Amino acid sequence: MTIQGNIVDIINRRIYKGEIECKNGKIVTIKEANHSIENYIIPGFVDAHIHIESSMLVPSEFAKIAVIHGTVATVSDPHEIANVLGIEGVNFMIENGKKVPLKFNFGAPSCVPATSFESAGAIIDSDDIKKMMENPDIKYLAEMMNYPGVIYDDTEVLKKIGWAKHYNKPVDGHAPGLRGDDLTKYISAGIYTDHECFTYEEALEKLQKGMKIIIREGSAAKNFDALIDLLPDHFENMMFCSDDKHPDDLLVGHINHLCKRAVAKNIDVFKVLQAACINPVKHYNLEVGLLTEGDDADFIVVNDLKEFNVLQNYINGELVAENGKSFIKSVEFEVLNNFNTDKKIISDFEFHSSSDKIRAIEALDGELITNEIEVNSLIKEGNLVSNINNDVLKMTVVNRYQNSEPAIAFIKNFGLKEGAIASSVGHDSHNIIAVGVSDEAICKAVNLLIENKGGICAVSNTVEKVVPLPVAGIMSDKPANEIGKAYAELDTIAKQLGSKLRAPYMTLSFMALLVIPSLKLSDKGLFDGNTFKFTSLEVK
Repeated sequence: MTIQGNIVDIINRRIYKGEIECKNGKIVTIKEANHSIENYIIPGFVDAHIHIESSMLVPSEFAKIAVIHGTVATVSDPHEIANVLGIEGVNFMIENGKKVPLKFNFGAPSCVPATSFESAGAIIDSDDIKKMMENPDIKYLAEMMNYPGVIYDDTEVLKKIGWAKHYNKPVDGHAPGLRGDDLTKYISAGIYTDHECFTYEEALEKLQKGMKIIIREGSAAKNFDALIDLLPDHFENMMFCSDDKHPDDLLVGHINHLCKRAVAKNIDVFKVLQAACINPVKHYNLEVGLLTEGDDADFIVVNDLKEFNVLQNYINGELVAENGKSFIKSVEFEVLNNFNTDKKIISDFEFHSSSDKIRAIEALDGELITNEIEVNSLIKEGNLVSNINNDVLKMTVVNRYQNSEPAIAFIKNFGLKEGAIASSVGHDSHNIIAVGVSDEAICKAVNLLIENKGGICAVSNTVEKVVPLPVAGIMSDKPANEIGKAYAELDTIAKQLGSKLRAPYMTLSFMALLVIPSLKLSDKGLFDGNTFKFTSLEVK
C-alpha cells in the first residue's frame, strides 16, 4: 500500500510532498515525491486520559466512533468498571478492546474504592496491583486520586506506586488544586502527570516542578480555555484528553476538535500536534506509530491543518474509517453486572429536621469541583424538602450493592422545576444518584434504575424515560449511534424539566466524587473534600 500527500514531520517541524509505503502493518519507506494531492498525512490522535466507560459504550463500540475523528489510540483508566466488578471488569475491558483495531492502553486502577468513605462493588489492593503490573496488557498505574494518602505516606498507597516503579511503568496523577509543599511531596513519590488542573497558575506550577499537564476537555469538566495558553511555551510537556466523554459528544468530535481550537488561537500547528499525537506515545511507551520508517502504520489523512477533517484513518496499515464512515464492526460480548438492592419507598427519602439552615452543594457548570454554601431550610411536616423557587433541590445517593438507608443532601444550580433525574453512573463507586423536586419524584427515578439494573433516567408526572445500562450498570450493550441518540433525548428532557446545565447527567454523575472538593455526597453521607471527613447536613 502506498499513500501520497503532504507529509507532516512533527519532530523535525517540516511539511513536504511525499509518499508512504506500508507492508504487513508497518511503514517501510517515507520519501519525497511529486504529486498534486493537497491532503495532509499526520500521526493519529491519542486521547491521553479517558475513562471509556463514561461514553456509556464498551470499548469495541467506542472504537467505532473514535476512529472517525482520527483517534488511533487511547490511554484508558478502567477505574469505573473496576469499582463495580474489580479485576474481572478490567479484564473485560482489555479483552473487548482487543477485538477491534483501535489501540486501547489500559492502566491498573489505583483507587478501588476511591476512598473508604463510600461503598463500592470491589477492592483492589497493592497485591492485586502487583499482579496487574506483571500483565503486559497493563501499561501504567492509573490516576492516584488519593493524594492525601501520598502526602501522608499511607503504606498501601506507597506500595501500589512502588509496584509500578518496580515494573518500570508510569504513574498517573490526580491532584486538583494541589500546590506548594504538598505538591512537591506528591511529585516526589514518582507521579508525573495531572489532568485535573483548572487554573493557569496551578498548571504552571506543576509544569515548573516537572509534571506533564494534560489539558482536559470532556463533557462536564472543560479546562481547555483555562490552560491552552500554556501550550506554546510548554508543548513538550503537555497532552490532550477527554477524561469523561458522553456518547452524544463523542459522535460530534474527539481530540481533532481540540487541535482545531488550538490552531484557531494561532498556536503553532507543530506544537499542537506534538501534544495531540507524539507526547502521549512517548510518555506512556505506547506501541503506536509516529509516522517514521519501521513504525506501525498508524496515521491519518486530513483535509488541512486548520479544520482537521479526517478523510482516512489507518491503524496497523488497515483503513478503519473514511469520510465519516467507520469500518469497525460490532462484536459479541458477555454482559457483566453487579446490582443488588431492593426498590425503595417514598419515606426512605425523607430527612426530618428543625434546623433553620443547611449545608448545600453548589454545582458549577463545566467543573467537577463544587462549592459548599449555607442556605435556608424549607421544612414541611418536619421533613426537609426541595426549594424549587430558590433552586435548592434534594439529592440522594443509594447504595446499589446492598440494601441500606439512602443518603440525603441538597444541591443548587440543577434548576429542575418538575420531576427528577437519576443515574447509576455515579463516580467513583457508581451507586445510584438522583436529584429532584420532590421525594415522590426521586423515589420514582431511583426505582426505575433498580428495575433496569442500571441506567440513566428522567421522570415527571407526564414523562418516564430510561436508557438502560446493563453492562456493570454503567455501559450499554447497544451500538454507539443508538445510545448516543437515546442519551441526547434524555439530555433534552432534563433541560425541558428545567435544568440549565450544559450536561446535566454528566454533572450529576460527579456529585458523588469525594476526591474532588469541596462538598459531595456518598452513599454514607455528606462529605467535605477539603478536610476529607464527613460533615452534617444541618448547620447548628
